[in-house]
Amino acid sequence: MNELQKYFRHRQALTDQYLKGDMTKREYLQANYQAVTGADFGPFTILDSVEKCLFNYQFYNALAKEQRSISVHEEMEFPLKKQFQAQSDYYYRKKDAATRKALELLEYQGIEAYFVKVKSRALRGKLFEIICHGPQLYQMVLHSTSQSLLQRLREEGVFVEGSRVSVIDAYINARY
Repeated sequence: MNELQKYFRHRQALTDQYLKGDMTKREYLQANYQAVTGADFGPFTILDSVEKCLFNYQFYNALAKEQRSISVHEEMEFPLKKQFQAQSDYYYRKKDAATRKALELLEYQGIEAYFVKVKSRALRGKLFEIICHGPQLYQMVLHSTSQSLLQRLREEGVFVEGSRVSVIDAYINARY
């Protein structure tokens, strides 16, 4: 088993712990952040496999959430808060680039996407879920608010209009 596969097994163990209630969402996010930033590899500059794309998705998603959390929970001057938010947005764009590349490598086969019902007013009508129905690792649930990614999903005919309850509703609607 290579290091990338070990990371995904570890991440699945973290997810299982979270789903059992053994850790809070904040603890889960912290553990995932430590796992991706502590890895001896990545983020990858050449995205030539779905696995590398998914690692980059997790890497940049973890960094974006960490920066956003700091900007929300820490006391700081407004200009510094804006810097953390800008860094978070940058990481979310990098995450979306990894998502786009993974979907291209999969040639949009077995993909279904739709808006999800969320409690957050800021995300309502913006956050969409991308489900990939496929073998093991490729059974993924990704999220984005990227308008360009949304447009591409529509062009590929895999975006279903309307909103649905997320397959991980309790997680995406839990505050951290």
